[in-house]
Amino acid sequence: MSSTSHRSTSRKRATAYGALAAVTALLAAAVQTGGVASADVQPSTAVAKAAAKGANPGALPAKLSPSKRAELLREANSTKAVTAKDLGLGAKEKLVVRDVIQDRDGTTHTRYERTYGGLPVLGGDLVVDTAKSGKTEGVTRASKAALKGVATTAAVKPAAAERQAVKAATADGSKKTTADRAPRKVVWMAKGKPTLAYETVVGGLQDDGTPNQLHVVTDAATGKKLYEWQGIENGTGNTQYSGTVTLGTSLSGSTYSLNDAARGGHKTYNLNHGSSGTGTLYSGTDDVWGNGSASNTETAAADAHYGAALTWDFYKNVMGRSGIRGDGVAAYSRVHYGNAYVNAFWDDSCFCMTYGDGSGNLKPLTSIDVAGHEMTHGVTAATAGLNYSGESGGLNEATSDIFGTSVEFYANNASDVGDYLIGEKIDINGDGSPLRYMDKPSKDGGSADSWYSGVGNLDVHYSSGVANHFFYLLSEGSGAKVINGVSYNSPTSDGLPVTGIGRDKAALIWFKALTTKFTTTTDYAGARTGTLAAAGELYGTTSAEYKAVQDAWAGVNVGARSGGGGGTGTTFENTADVAIPDAGAAVTSSINVTGRTGNAPSNLQVGVDIVHSYRGDLVIDLVAPDGSTYRLKNSSGSDSAANVNTTYTVNASSEVANGTWKLKVQDVYAQDSGYINSWKLTFP
Repeated sequence: MSSTSHRSTSRKRATAYGALAAVTALLAAAVQTGGVASADVQPSTAVAKAAAKGANPGALPAKLSPSKRAELLREANSTKAVTAKDLGLGAKEKLVVRDVIQDRDGTTHTRYERTYGGLPVLGGDLVVDTAKSGKTEGVTRASKAALKGVATTAAVKPAAAERQAVKAATADGSKKTTADRAPRKVVWMAKGKPTLAYETVVGGLQDDGTPNQLHVVTDAATGKKLYEWQGIENGTGNTQYSGTVTLGTSLSGSTYSLNDAARGGHKTYNLNHGSSGTGTLYSGTDDVWGNGSASNTETAAADAHYGAALTWDFYKNVMGRSGIRGDGVAAYSRVHYGNAYVNAFWDDSCFCMTYGDGSGNLKPLTSIDVAGHEMTHGVTAATAGLNYSGESGGLNEATSDIFGTSVEFYANNASDVGDYLIGEKIDINGDGSPLRYMDKPSKDGGSADSWYSGVGNLDVHYSSGVANHFFYLLSEGSGAKVINGVSYNSPTSDGLPVTGIGRDKAALIWFKALTTKFTTTTDYAGARTGTLAAAGELYGTTSAEYKAVQDAWAGVNVGARSGGGGGTGTTFENTADVAIPDAGAAVTSSINVTGRTGNAPSNLQVGVDIVHSYRGDLVIDLVAPDGSTYRLKNSSGSDSAANVNTTYTVNASSEVANGTWKLKVQDVYAQDSGYINSWKLTFP
C-alpha cells in the first residue's frame, strides 16, 4: 500500500528570516509560598461551564484522582480474562489494559490492546463501555476482522525486515544503517486480514534534524512492506510573545528552578543546541526568567514552561484530565534543540516536548498553540493512539491543532488572543501568514478543505485540514465573521450553511470522541461516527448539538446532513453492521420506508458509510422496493483508497416511496475485507 510523508511542513516552507525584530520580554516573576513558587495561570472557569451547558451531566468526564484511576486500572486488569470471554475472543487472544476514562454517571470506558499467542496485535485495540451496574453498553474496535488462524512461524528472517526498514528510513533522511532494536514479531490487523508480521524501528535523524523513529511493518510470510509510520509526530513552531507571566517554579535553598510542583513537577531544560539527553534544568537565584530577547536562553524556557502550564490547566479544568496520561504525572520540556532547527516535536519515548530555535537561532518555537499542539500528541498517544499515517495521521495532527487552538483561547492572554490560525506568530512563510488556517485550510496552499477519496495520501499536516475545517464549522459556523479581531470566511463543500454550537462544546465533543470512541485506525468516516456518538451521549441524539455535528461533517463532505440535503426532509437509517465477504456474493442491508405518499423524489439522497480496506473492490447498488436497481458505484482497480463515506443522489421518481429499499454491496476482488457500517435514505 502507499505510504505518506511524516515530516513537518515547516521544513518545506521555511524561508530566511532576515534581520531580527525586537521581541517583548517574557519575565517569569513567581510568588514564593513555602519554598514553592505558585503558578498564577488561572483563566476563567467559564470555559468548562460553557462546554457543560445543556449537556447530560452524567456523560461529562469525571475528574479522577491518580489513586482512583489506579484503582480502576487494577480492577480492569483483574477482570480482563472475563472481559475477553464476554467479548467472544479466541483462546489465543488476551487483553492488555491501556487506559481508563470514567464519566460522572459511573460509565467507564476501558481501552485495551490485544495479544495473540503472546504476540502484540497492532490495530487490534478496542474500547469497552461499561455502565455503573457493570453491564457492557458498547464496544468500539479498531478492526472487526476475526483474529484467528494466524500462523506464528515466520518464513522471512528478521534481518530481511530490518533491511527494508532501514531503506525506508533512509528515504526519510536517516543516516542510521541498523535498526534501534531487533525486529519484533507482531500480528498486523490494522488493514484487513490479520497477518503475521515484523515491526522494525529505525532511529537517527530525519533530513531536517528531527529525531527519527520510523516504524516499518513487514509481512513475515512474503517480506512485503505492509505499513509504516513515524513515531515522532512533528509539529510546527514559532517565537512567542506572551508578555510578563507568572510561572510555577520551585525553591531549594537559595536556588529557584523551572520545576512546576503544582503541575506534576513539569521541568524545563536547556539542551544548549544538543540533540540528545535531557540537558540542564533551568535554575537561578532571582526567579526571573528571560530578558525580552531571544538571545537570552531563558526567554524560550519561559515561553515553553508557560505553555505547558496552560495546557495542563486546560486539560485538568475543562476536560477533567490530570496530566497527559491522566495519572497526574508531568511531561517535561527541552528548548534550544539542535542548530537553527525550525520545528518542535513530541517524543513519547521520553514523554517530553522539544523546541528548536528557528532559522538563524533567532526565534525559539515556543508559542502557546505550539505547546498545546505538542502536549496533545502525548494525550493522543495515551488514548486513541491514532496511527501517524493516512487519514488517522491527519486526525492525529488535527487533534493537536484543535486542542492547541483551544488552549490558546483558554489562556485568554492579551498578547496572544485566541484565534483559528495555527502558528500565526512564527512567520515560517516569511510574509506574516500563519502556517495553517482552520476556517479554510486550503489557504495555506496544500491542506484539504474537504474529504475526498485520496485525502489520506497527503502529508498528515495537509490531510488534517478536513478535521480542522470540521472543528471550525462546528464551533463558529460557516460564512464571514470577525472573531477577536481576525476575519474569517468559512465555506462548505455542499454550499449549504452550518450553524456553530460554540468552541467549548465542540472541544468537549472532540475530547470525548478521542478518549472513548477513536482507535488507532479511525479514519474520517469513523471520526464522524465517534463524534456523533459523543454528542449523543452529551447532549442527546435529537439535540441541536448532535445535528450540528452532522451538518459540520457534511460541510466537509463526510456523510449526510441532519435533515438530508438542505437541512429539511425525512431520513430513514440502518446502522446495523453487515459483513462484506472477500470476493464473495453480494450482501444487502434493508431500510423499510413508511409514511410517505406517492413516488420517491428525483433527488433521493443515499448516504453510504462502508468500512473497507480497499474501496476499489466494491460495487454498490441501490435496490428499490420493486427490485429495480440503481448503480451507485462501480469497481475500479485504480481506486486504492479505503472506505466509502459519501452521499449519492438518485432519480427515483418512478419508484413508489413506501416499501423495503436495499443497499447491495459486493466485493469483486480477493484479499480485502470490510463491512457496511450504516446507510440512510433521505427524502427532501
